[in-house]
Amino acid sequence: MTQSPSQSGSVIFRLSLMMFMQFFIWGAFFVTMGSYMLNIFSGEDGINSIIGSAYATHNWAGLLAPVLVGLIADRFFNAERVLAFCHIVGACVLWYASGVTDPGTFIWLMLAYFFLYMPTLALVNAVAFANIDDPDKQFPNIRVWGTIGWILAGFIVAQTVLGWVNIPLIEMITGEANAQATAIPLKMAAIISVIYGFYCLTLPPAPPAQKGEEFSVGNALGLDAVKLLTDRNFAIFSICSFAISIPLAFYYARTNDFVAAVQFGEQSASFMAIGQMSEVLFMIAIPVLLARMGVKWMLLIGMLAWTARYLLFGLFPSSASLVVLGIALHGVSYDFFFVTGQLYIDRKAPRHLRASAQGFFNLLTYGAGMLIGNYVLGWWGDSIQLDGSTTEGWLAGATSFWVMPAIFALAIAVIFFLFFWEKNGDAKESVAETEGPAPNLEASPA
Repeated sequence: MTQSPSQSGSVIFRLSLMMFMQFFIWGAFFVTMGSYMLNIFSGEDGINSIIGSAYATHNWAGLLAPVLVGLIADRFFNAERVLAFCHIVGACVLWYASGVTDPGTFIWLMLAYFFLYMPTLALVNAVAFANIDDPDKQFPNIRVWGTIGWILAGFIVAQTVLGWVNIPLIEMITGEANAQATAIPLKMAAIISVIYGFYCLTLPPAPPAQKGEEFSVGNALGLDAVKLLTDRNFAIFSICSFAISIPLAFYYARTNDFVAAVQFGEQSASFMAIGQMSEVLFMIAIPVLLARMGVKWMLLIGMLAWTARYLLFGLFPSSASLVVLGIALHGVSYDFFFVTGQLYIDRKAPRHLRASAQGFFNLLTYGAGMLIGNYVLGWWGDSIQLDGSTTEGWLAGATSFWVMPAIFALAIAVIFFLFFWEKNGDAKESVAETEGPAPNLEASPA
């Protein structure tokens, strides 16, 4: 598809706005959902398990999203139309969920919502790739607007930019100063989701790419790449990727209410955005660092960043600077492990298995690993009787809650260090051809 400069600029703007709204919606309520649940379900038995189960819904949906996309969007309907349907219907579910006061009903509604939302993460990429001429150069510039959307959503919910500049839009409209403990983020996300859904109908077309082709569940889930596990280093990498994603769930589900309790109160969502800012900065540095350090040390540092972050949270909850440092380490933990891991897979897998291998990696990490992690964090929080609704409760329980995943992550890092011995050039030499597009770095920007 060749476009004139003016046409190309218009399309890039429209796709960038698409990506911005896609992640603004998710960032508007997901980061603060734990704080909201602590408020709305206060007094419920097993509140930590309730929070873990609610966050696990997006992992359940993520496991099956490739199947839904492969069955419907890739074969029967234009991606932008499926995108519109998912967001308009999803907005109704999200709005209804904002008025629910029963934990079980809320969890089922979030599961229904994420079954609609998670497939759209692949659909926005499909729309973008179908309408740009040079994906390697143009797509990163489009995708970064998703991260910007997530960051801005955090600022708006917190009604401040890191405590420096106040943006009291929500308070002006609703009169609510502490929005994150209310249903306002859910309602805001629902409203934007409706607007975004209708906007999707105006996007340039993305016809089904595999119309008429036979569908394979195994291929959609990346199970064709299982044969790569016969390679010892790839097997170690895969096992450690799955295992390290278990403690990762602790960060996504509980950091915001922890930070709100021990340091930044109603402004915590703004400070959580530091993690995304760090992610963008380290993303830029990855090519240089990877060339100098190699795959093993990049992956190992990413794992150790998990340990360092949780130790900072657990041992120094009263230090604002060290809590902020723990949040900022998200850029290291995410980029050094997940982005480097995706690049490693792209080098390691034969051309015909690269897409399946990336899907298999996502299945192990964002699917199975984090799914288990969300249930583990709920069980662990209830086991130590963590009271996450008060400052006193978090200060008393921080060490027990955060040191456990820190030790777990450290153990995985040690195993990886001892058994993963692939040299820098081995991955390239393992396949006959290394040309082709860069891997699709689709993931939560959180």
